Amino acid sequence: MTADQATGPRDTAPRPGHVPVVIVGAGPVGVTAALLLARRGVRTVVLERHHDVYPLPRAVATDDEVRRILQAAGVQEEFTAIARPARGLRLLDARHRVMAEFPRAAQGAHGFPQTSMFDQPELERVLRDALTRTPECELRGGVEVTGVEQDGDGPARVTYRDDEGEHIVRADAVLGCDGANSLTRDAIGATWEDLRFEERWTVIDVRTSLPVRCWEGVEQICDPHRPATFMRVSEDRYRWEFRLPDDSELDHERLRELTAPWVDLAPGADFELVRQAQYTFRARIADRWSHGRVFLLGDAAHQTPPFIGQGLCAGLRDAYNLSWKLARVLRQGAAERLLETYESERKPHARHVIRLAVAMGWAMTGGQDGAAAIRRGLLSAACRVPGLSTAAARDLSPTLAAGPLVRRRPRRGGRGLAGTFCPQPWVTVDGRRSRLDDLLGDSFTVLTAVPSPSLRAVADGLGARTVSVAGLGDDGRLAAWLREGRADAVLLRPDRIVMDVVPPGGHDFTDTAGWASLLHTTRSPLPSQHIVEKSLLRSMTR
Repeated sequence: MTADQATGPRDTAPRPGHVPVVIVGAGPVGVTAALLLARRGVRTVVLERHHDVYPLPRAVATDDEVRRILQAAGVQEEFTAIARPARGLRLLDARHRVMAEFPRAAQGAHGFPQTSMFDQPELERVLRDALTRTPECELRGGVEVTGVEQDGDGPARVTYRDDEGEHIVRADAVLGCDGANSLTRDAIGATWEDLRFEERWTVIDVRTSLPVRCWEGVEQICDPHRPATFMRVSEDRYRWEFRLPDDSELDHERLRELTAPWVDLAPGADFELVRQAQYTFRARIADRWSHGRVFLLGDAAHQTPPFIGQGLCAGLRDAYNLSWKLARVLRQGAAERLLETYESERKPHARHVIRLAVAMGWAMTGGQDGAAAIRRGLLSAACRVPGLSTAAARDLSPTLAAGPLVRRRPRRGGRGLAGTFCPQPWVTVDGRRSRLDDLLGDSFTVLTAVPSPSLRAVADGLGARTVSVAGLGDDGRLAAWLREGRADAVLLRPDRIVMDVVPPGGHDFTDTAGWASLLHTTRSPLPSQHIVEKSLLRSMTR
């Protein structure tokens, strides 16, 4: 051992000492980010405190948008094998009478069931297995990250400790996916903004063969004295969440009392308590999500009560939004300010989801003040308004606001599509049937009803495909979507959000000049960069 090794941290070369991206935390958000980056040729080292999957009960629901993200990460088939479609969400009063119902379709716009139930440890095993198979990814488990630093424009430094001592790894970027108690958040000087919801709940996971009275969806019990959540997770797995006056362990008699509305639990019955934990549900959002190239994702950036099943979903959306932008900067020399759009796009959406969850929480608990009964009465009345429940169920992914990567002109045709997701139908090309995203690949796409040389030039400049909606074997769904959105063509970002449109009868996108300089720069260009810039400029002058 040298003197340097004996007295302080040592560089981890050749393990290696410098990597493109270090990810702190190997939960679903961190591993999904690694897999998405790997698909774009970016190597990552993932640092995780635990050797194995963390066993405590956590997320059990996801939506069709997140199913699409898992498809992009290459684990959709494996996830389908462990997922169970759900019918939606019901609000019940204290006597378990239906106050409102938020139905979810068997297939949503993203090509999957709008709500799917799953067991998070099973999802984590699926993701970890995929990580092991991916040569661009390295998982280092059983380590404790002790520091994250970035000074100026140089590489970030991550210090961690394992059984062999302390190590330093340098990276072009660091993704802090290290949860609510994030060291990375502290390292960048971010603080919590309190969105005013904090309650202590007991969460139990049960395995049983007993007949359980369930709706095959999520039930929220809106009882200020004993609010609860219930859902069927898999064939014989169920989840209950209760707000109780204390954190004491539930004995058989207490468990029988709490679950009586759903199951008749006799002594000695087949009713295995798999996991039990107490959680404090909070509503918070970090005041800043990045410093230089150190970023916060998932619970490190935002915490939401679980009442609409969007906590993990929000974190996976973070990974999807950031990964393609970071890869574009690291691999293709895109402008550094492209990375600024991560927070500007994701933070408003995360805040929106948190507020929805808090509203649902107040609907369940009613609060403890004198206006609680009035709020519950107003909720019950509002839920009877025709179409309101269906509209509320759709409002989990609002349209992105206009910005550098969403070009919207108020008086131009097709503006209704900018900032929205492209639907994902099944398509058939050359006799092969697949989901749309599998055809499009991982980059930009020009999707058009009217192909033209100028659109091909834009596609060539971005390294994108030009796909005509004619003859896709999708029963005309994409062509109809363009017509309804008043667009002849759209430019899809790698995350399948419409970035720009060609209005009816137009020849070019609405604002090519607005995003061309963001996606291409002379900083560290690839060999083809000069051709790329020329192609885009030709497109803009047509």
